[in-house]
Amino acid sequence: MSTYISFMLFATLLAVAPGPDTFLTLRASVVGGRRRGLFTAAGITAAGAAQGVLAATGLGALLAAAEPVFLTIRWAGVAYLTWLGVTALRDALRRDGSVWTLGKPGARVSGRTAFRQGFVCNITNPKVLAFNLAVLPQFVGDGQGLPALLLYALTLVVVGSIVLVTVVELSSIAAARLTRPSFRRGIDGATGVVMLGFATALAVEA
Repeated sequence: MSTYISFMLFATLLAVAPGPDTFLTLRASVVGGRRRGLFTAAGITAAGAAQGVLAATGLGALLAAAEPVFLTIRWAGVAYLTWLGVTALRDALRRDGSVWTLGKPGARVSGRTAFRQGFVCNITNPKVLAFNLAVLPQFVGDGQGLPALLLYALTLVVVGSIVLVTVVELSSIAAARLTRPSFRRGIDGATGVVMLGFATALAVEA
């Protein structure tokens, strides 16, 4: 139990550290509203659960060992983060304001699209799978099998989803009170720069 509590604390610290998933959820909530933010968070959570199960069952290790597959996932992640960054910067530079006014056509994104954006953002991030493969065995003791690995992997997902929902709620409240398009343009611009930074870091990392 003490080991599990330590892992919970570790998972919480990891979840609150801002990454691509956090910024994508923030942007979705501010620009598109609470519903879009929740669907984005749901997609991220689903992808995180899939990667956790892969790591726990050993399939993740096989994927990571297959360098061509791992490199494909990595460069897919670079491409998708770049696309998200460019899209956010493009919206930030628009002058008509339609993109940042809730209820206007520019802000309407279907739940399926928001879910897909969150899912792809997480599933194409090879660091998530690599983290699961490297960290989970450090907490799971000898003699513990698949159930223990799944417990730890899904705990990480649950803690992450709680943090994302918190981001959705707080950013939705802020967006409702700060209705000026300039506020949402600022969020778009900042998100675009951050996403391009993550894409660059992933591309140059050994």
